[in-house]
Amino acid sequence: MSSPILTSGCTRIRIGGDRPYEAVVGHGLTREAGETGRVLGAEPLRVAVVHSRALLATARRIARELTDEGRIVVSLEVPEGEAAKDMTVVVGLWRALADAGFTRSDAVVAVGGGATTDLAGFAAAGWLRGVRLVLVPTTLLGMVDAAIGGKTAVNLPQGKNLVGAFHPPAGVLCDLDLLDTLPPADYVSGLAEVIKAGFIADPEILRLVEDDPAGAVHTRELVERAIRVKAEVVTEDFREDGRREHLNYGHTLGHAIERVAGYRVRHGEAVAAGMVFAAELARLDGRLSAADTQRHRTLLAAAGLPTTHGGAWAPLRDAMGIDKKTRGNRLRFVVLDAIGRPALFTAPDEDLLRAAYERLAR
Repeated sequence: MSSPILTSGCTRIRIGGDRPYEAVVGHGLTREAGETGRVLGAEPLRVAVVHSRALLATARRIARELTDEGRIVVSLEVPEGEAAKDMTVVVGLWRALADAGFTRSDAVVAVGGGATTDLAGFAAAGWLRGVRLVLVPTTLLGMVDAAIGGKTAVNLPQGKNLVGAFHPPAGVLCDLDLLDTLPPADYVSGLAEVIKAGFIADPEILRLVEDDPAGAVHTRELVERAIRVKAEVVTEDFREDGRREHLNYGHTLGHAIERVAGYRVRHGEAVAAGMVFAAELARLDGRLSAADTQRHRTLLAAAGLPTTHGGAWAPLRDAMGIDKKTRGNRLRFVVLDAIGRPALFTAPDEDLLRAAYERLAR
């Protein structure tokens, strides 16, 4: 795994590839003068700070820092949550950048959860075919997942993240102090992605969560471990041509649940149910032991995440057919052959899928 570099109380985790960058984890990063500017570099004169209304105070603090450095800062407010990930919002951002005279040497700073960083990243990828991007995730989900790896996307009525681009940021600032004001349900939702990293690659994460299901004692270690899992995978497979698909454990059904619910279900809650489904699917196929399958339910429930999901199977099955991992008409699921041993399961029998869902719906 990528080794952390400790500097001034911060952990700097390198994400490699054609355009390497660092994810910086620590306390007070958005209050430390010059940290955002350091990641941006000297070249950008104009900077768009993209944020939701709830993050206005944090965005203003960053904007003041950048203004004090002599940069021209434009503050762009976007809707909360998944409502932001819409092409009309993207076009609004592009028009704002045009009105402010943004050039290819300018930059975008995204302040918010995964939806905001996905949206702002896509806008930065498309503006003049790509401008510099800095991500300041403010949620646990954003820090350990959405902000790492260079994926950007918006949604369509037909499905989640169907329109997107690969656009690595110049850097990611994970200020752990921002988690102090995160609503408990949103923190728990983020734990789903942390636990996912444990199931696919780092079983020590599972032990830490089992030791403290609320995550309060081990927050920093959990964040750093989950980032290192993703950093190693995306460094090896940036464009999801191979191993990166393993990061989608629980997401095939999870995204379907989100879409069918009109995105009124938190991402982590949907992914938690998706992981239980994937575990049941692997168990029914003879891949995963009953004990490891039960461990999914026990651990996720202890963390406060759902381990069941009701509702009709047919709309969820239809929604999965439009998932990004589908090839032709062949569904592809990430499953486990054992804890820490992910694999792809292509075109499982429909009866097997339905049986796994019946286990989830109990």
